[in-house]
Amino acid sequence: MGNLTIHTMDKGTEKVMGEKNNEKDVIILKQSMISCPTILTGMSHEVRTHMNAIVAFSFLMNNKGCNASEREEFSNQILASCEQLLGLFDNFLDSAILETGNSKADFKVRKLNTILDDLLSEFREILKKEAHKDVILVTENTFTDSAEIVIDSDRVFRVIRSLFHNAFRNTKSGYIKIGYNFSNDKVTFYVLDSGQGFFKCKEFLHTEDLNESLSRYNDTSSAINITLAKKLIQMLGGSIWIECNGLTGSGIYFSIPVKIAGSSDISLNKYLNSMIAI
Repeated sequence: MGNLTIHTMDKGTEKVMGEKNNEKDVIILKQSMISCPTILTGMSHEVRTHMNAIVAFSFLMNNKGCNASEREEFSNQILASCEQLLGLFDNFLDSAILETGNSKADFKVRKLNTILDDLLSEFREILKKEAHKDVILVTENTFTDSAEIVIDSDRVFRVIRSLFHNAFRNTKSGYIKIGYNFSNDKVTFYVLDSGQGFFKCKEFLHTEDLNESLSRYNDTSSAINITLAKKLIQMLGGSIWIECNGLTGSGIYFSIPVKIAGSSDISLNKYLNSMIAI
């Protein structure tokens, strides 16, 4: 796994690139999930918070004065707490696995014009819930060609999920916009929001020391989400950068190399083998 190098692109826009070299991965070590005491402390706090909420709502559901509408609301709150706990542990464990170097890319052939359809449907269902009615999902896809590309879609989806949930945490009302474009054998995905988290997201995206960054912004989930996204994109040989969206909203973009799936199985296999060897 190579170092992460930060490049300034222009005012308000910075980029993190995955580069292969023989130097010791000092930056990766400082960003390690399992060696960051502040991450572990923050996870412990979040687990206790969600568990306390689950216990409290369970108690309220069993209250004799609780009506059917209230029980449904308490049940939804319990489900939301469980989903946040699962997401927290999934992202933490995935990041730890990536640090060991035991994770390999899994390339598949996907239609470019429908690649995000299932994922966007999942996000719409999340935003349909009453508690999220003040946030809308905006999607952009100008690519109408049904061309197929070779891509590690599972890991790309993990990145977009992490960035979506991160945007959602920072956006109480307004919008989250998700889209992508294709050019020069690269797909660029983006997740924009109208929230309040730009400076925090920028800090976690460019940090070389998670402990130090978490002392400035006490948000364990956001730190894990962004760190996992960076590691996955680096594994895929891509790049990630952030731009300010409006006054305080975030626009996080990432670009990864892909290959148009042609009729030749030989050329396709050569591409897959070369990508897996990276």
